[in-house]
Amino acid sequence: MVAYVTRMPYGIPGDVTRQSTTTIEAQVFDSSNAFSAYGLFGKISSNKFIPVGAGDAATAVYGLLVRPYPITGANASDPLGTSVPPTKGVADVLKRGYVAVKVNAGTAAINGAVYIRVANAAAGKPIGGIEAAADSTNTIAVTGAYFTGAADAGGNAEIAYNI
Repeated sequence: MVAYVTRMPYGIPGDVTRQSTTTIEAQVFDSSNAFSAYGLFGKISSNKFIPVGAGDAATAVYGLLVRPYPITGANASDPLGTSVPPTKGVADVLKRGYVAVKVNAGTAAINGAVYIRVANAAAGKPIGGIEAAADSTNTIAVTGAYFTGAADAGGNAEIAYNI
């Protein structure tokens, strides 16, 4: 039995949190440039969906990699929240909606800006990771994205994208 003393967790990174307001499209993964986790922003390169990476500009952001539902294939038996996205096949890309993400740095707050780390990776701050605070030229602000509230105890928060 689990007791929630303050509030329930936001969810697992990459989970769509409000399905009724969501637009998701299919894009093809690039097996040579795989995502490390769900709930990360990506871009289109050579007609394939790849993670936003080092040196990318904010204009490169195309959408967020979200968890497929229902899930099938090799990752279908992974424990919830631990599965790694496939390296090939079709990606579910959130173009508009609400999704749970892992906040790697900063303090998420209602209507707070969403940033992606694109330089100077550090412990707990991977390239492509989502942050709630600007870090000079090391992060880019995501146009149309904002936090809907504070992060939970696990560092997960909900963001709205293109709403």
